[in-house]
Amino acid sequence: MNIKIAVAAPFKHMRKDRLQRSEFIFYIAIDRKWMNKEQANQLLERARTEGLIEMESGVIKPLFDLAEVSIPLGFKPTSDVLTKESPYEGLIGRIAAATRKQPQEVVAELHQVVDHFDGNLRVEAAVVVLAKKYGVAFEDKLDFLTREVVKRR
Repeated sequence: MNIKIAVAAPFKHMRKDRLQRSEFIFYIAIDRKWMNKEQANQLLERARTEGLIEMESGVIKPLFDLAEVSIPLGFKPTSDVLTKESPYEGLIGRIAAATRKQPQEVVAELHQVVDHFDGNLRVEAAVVVLAKKYGVAFEDKLDFLTREVVKRR
């Protein structure tokens, strides 16, 4: 995953398991010139919302094993690290690919599942039901989907 590599790079390069926010921003924006300071802050926020890092008192700590991430030679993150694909959209894409249907058809089927439960089922749960029905992996998205449901309560 591009975002995980981008987040891991400063830690691995500086050989630290914790970084000050300013060190992280400096590495991304000034040292590597991958993006500007505002975009580096957006990267941090996205990494935090996706559960890749935790920030406390200006100190950033990765929540994944840095040793498992290898940074390819010449790596430069693309703009997709700043745009967030919702887990919901990601699963719809996987289901569409597995069933060879258009995403719109999957969404229509998803709404049929919601209607089957008289509208008492959230779309995040319905997409998991469809993923299970078609044997599509969803476990990696489950935490994010759960957080979305909890946010809307």
